[in-house]
Amino acid sequence: MNKIAVIGLGYVGLPLAHAFSEKYEVVGLDINKARVDELNSGFDRTLELTSEQVKESIANGMKFTANIEDAKDCNIYIVTVPTPIDETNEPDLTPIIKSTESIGKILKKDDIVIYESTVYPGVTEEVCVPILEKQSGLKFNEDFFCGYSPERINPGDKEHTVTKILKITSGSTPEIATKVDNLYKSIITAGTHLAPTIKVAEAAKVIENTQRDVNIALINELAQIFDLMDINTKDVIEAAGTKWNFIKLLPGLVGGHCIGVDPYYLTHKAQSLGYMPNLILGARQINNSMSKLISDKTIKAMVREDKKLKGANILVMGATFKEDCPDMRNSKVLDIIKELEEFECHVEVYDYWIDKSDLSTKDLNFVTELPLNSNRYDAIVVAVGHEKFKEITTEEYTSMSNGTPIVIDVKGIVEKPTWRL
Repeated sequence: MNKIAVIGLGYVGLPLAHAFSEKYEVVGLDINKARVDELNSGFDRTLELTSEQVKESIANGMKFTANIEDAKDCNIYIVTVPTPIDETNEPDLTPIIKSTESIGKILKKDDIVIYESTVYPGVTEEVCVPILEKQSGLKFNEDFFCGYSPERINPGDKEHTVTKILKITSGSTPEIATKVDNLYKSIITAGTHLAPTIKVAEAAKVIENTQRDVNIALINELAQIFDLMDINTKDVIEAAGTKWNFIKLLPGLVGGHCIGVDPYYLTHKAQSLGYMPNLILGARQINNSMSKLISDKTIKAMVREDKKLKGANILVMGATFKEDCPDMRNSKVLDIIKELEEFECHVEVYDYWIDKSDLSTKDLNFVTELPLNSNRYDAIVVAVGHEKFKEITTEEYTSMSNGTPIVIDVKGIVEKPTWRL
C-alpha cells in the first residue's frame, strides 16, 4: 500500500494532497506552522480548497504537520515547494534543497521521491539525488528512486482543477516511471503523458511558461507600438483573431509564480552551457517594463490635467497577480505602486480578494470599501480584471475622482478610460 507524503501545502501541494487523500493515506507537510494550524482548523487561505474539502481531507485520514518525522512511514514523497528567483533573477533552489535534505534523513529502501516544483532540466538528478544519497546513505536507482511530474495548477481556476489537468510523468528507471505514471493515473481523470526521461519532463514544464511569456511579450510590444499610432490594440487583436491560426492574447502585466519566473530557470541553464537566450531574455525585459509604462501613462495624464503630483491621491484597483484569486506572488501591480510613490503620490489599494493579514501586503494602504462619491482620487488605475470591477460604471469612476477623471485601464474592462493598455 502506498503511503504518500506531500511536502509543501501551498497552491500546488494542498489540492494534490486532497486528491490523493481520497484513495491513499496521506501526510501533508509544511514548514510554516501557522499554515499547518490553519489547515487543521479547516481553513485554506489560498481558497484553492473550500473548508468542506479541507475537512474532508482530514476525515479521510490526512495529517497536516510541520514535523518531517511524521512522514517517516511513507514510501512516496512528493515535493511541491516553491522554486523562486532571487533579486538578480537567478534560480533560488533553497526550498527544494532544504526539503530534499529533510526527506533524505528519513528515506528508506525502495522509497520513491517525486518532484513537482518547476526547475531547469537536470535539477532532479544533478542537484537533488546527490543530496538524497548523502543524507540517507542509500544508492540512487538501487535503494531508492526518483520521479518528476510537473505541476500545472492554475490558481483561482475552479474548472481546471488538479485532477482535470493532464499530467506529465516520468521516473528514474522504466519500472519506476510506470509506477509513477500509474500512481497519478489513479487520481488524474484527464489522463497522463509518460515522458521518456526525467530531464524531458523537466524541460517540458519550463518551456510551457516560457512560450507563453514570449507570446505575451510580443503582444505587449505591439500594444506599445499601436499606442504610438493611436490604434486600439484590442480592436487589432479582435480583427487578427479572425484568422484560424492566430493566437489571441491580450497585453498586460506578467507576474505570478510561473510565467514571470520559470523562463529565468531555463536561461540560467542555457547561459551555463555558453548559449545566450536573447529572445527569452528580451521577452522578460519587455514584460517587466510594463509596470513602468503604466505608471508613466498615469503620471503624464495627471500632468496634462495640471494635477499636482506630490501628495496626489491615486487609487489602484486590484493588487493580486491575476483576476479572481488572492495570490499576491510576484504581482507586478506592486511595481506600479512603487513607481507612483517615487513621485510622492499617496497610493491606496482596493482589492476585495486579498487577505489583509498576509504579510506581503503590510506596506499597502488598503481601503476596505470601494470609495464611491468620495471625489478623492486624482487618478485611478484599474490594474486587475476582477469580476466585480467589470460592473463599475463611468459615473461611479467620476464620483470617486477629484476634478477631471483619470482612469488608466490595464485590463480593458473600463467603459470610457482615459488610457487603455
